[in-house]
Amino acid sequence: QLQLVESGGGLVQPGGSLRLSCVASGSTLDYYAIGWFRQAPGKERDWVSCIESSGGSTNYADSVKGRFTISRDNAKNTVYLEMNSTKPEDTAVYYCAADYYCSVIPKYDYWGQGIQVTVSS
Repeated sequence: QLQLVESGGGLVQPGGSLRLSCVASGSTLDYYAIGWFRQAPGKERDWVSCIESSGGSTNYADSVKGRFTISRDNAKNTVYLEMNSTKPEDTAVYYCAADYYCSVIPKYDYWGQGIQVTVSS
């Protein structure tokens, strides 16, 4: 059973940077696409980014394109989300999720517990 744990969240000032990690256990990540989603209070869970199992294909929501970078290190069973030029509207609980293919719909088979990211001065 694949288990995912996010880390690296916290408080960052606007314009600052943060790197989220999604570490897998119980199975190898080699065959899974990993998506990042976020959910702000009172809002739906929104897709942020996704990386295919090979790492060769990445996609980003328009709201984060050019600021966020997704990457993976299969040897470490870890996927990263590098967040740069952060904005207050990036504040949310961030979730990583795994499935066999990337999708913008939050119906992945496996989910992490989520981690809070707050962008504020």
